[in-house]
Amino acid sequence: MTVHREASVVQPPHQINQMDVRQVRDVAGISYLQAGNPAATPILFLHGIGGAADAFAPQLDHFGRDYRAIAWNMPGYAHSAPLPLVTMAALAASLAGFIEALGLDRPILVGHSIGGMVVQRLVAEAPQIARALVLAQTSAVFGSRDPAWAEAFIEARLGPLDAGKSVADIAPDSIRDLVGENADPAGIARALECMQAVPDSTYRDMVLAMPGFDGRDALPRIAVPTLVLAGSADRNAPPSGMERMAARIPGARYAVLEDVGHLAYAEQPQRFNEAVGQFLREALR
Repeated sequence: MTVHREASVVQPPHQINQMDVRQVRDVAGISYLQAGNPAATPILFLHGIGGAADAFAPQLDHFGRDYRAIAWNMPGYAHSAPLPLVTMAALAASLAGFIEALGLDRPILVGHSIGGMVVQRLVAEAPQIARALVLAQTSAVFGSRDPAWAEAFIEARLGPLDAGKSVADIAPDSIRDLVGENADPAGIARALECMQAVPDSTYRDMVLAMPGFDGRDALPRIAVPTLVLAGSADRNAPPSGMERMAARIPGARYAVLEDVGHLAYAEQPQRFNEAVGQFLREALR
């Protein structure tokens, strides 16, 4: 099937055969991938610090059957323009502008890791902007109030770059540390490719933006159906913390994918899609 491309951006050929059902586009300085009927209910996927829109290829293929499935590249990723100053507030404002520029009517927001933090920050400011939320392998608070903790976190993440390595250099070990056992090889290869393409400057900006994030007080104000989705082997966003987060969101559903680490959408895409799909079928019927 031939798809007319309406983008000003140029993407390299994708290894997934179904690429012909995805359209590469750009709006408001943000590049994104899209699949499905433009008139269908929109579902928007937001990646983590080492990700990209391409990381959600299996989700676009799956949810594009019934939804207008979209995955954005956060500012500074792929062909998206970087922000002059990266903060969680600025990222949330960028997301709001992206939603408005696309004319999305209360999209379903699926945020992974830092993408989930951006979602939380946005709905704290604009509670009615989404019709449902999926907070996947993320947290309502990042780290400790102790400045020493933040310094240690930053040193652990940026120390190798300060020593002369690139994000591409550290990506293999980083991805290996994030995933659980029996992860899908194709998904992990795709995640690795995405992380290796993250500009060093973007990675630095995102690392420095996370310490101090605390969205716990806003959780009780979330007034749309919400799924909090954890991985039992996730050390970055442990299930215990995600369960506490779910308990503070009125009516939220909490689910755990067993033997899955931090990159559930890539490690076990079918199980991830099934969990999200079942939630949406029940919550939006």
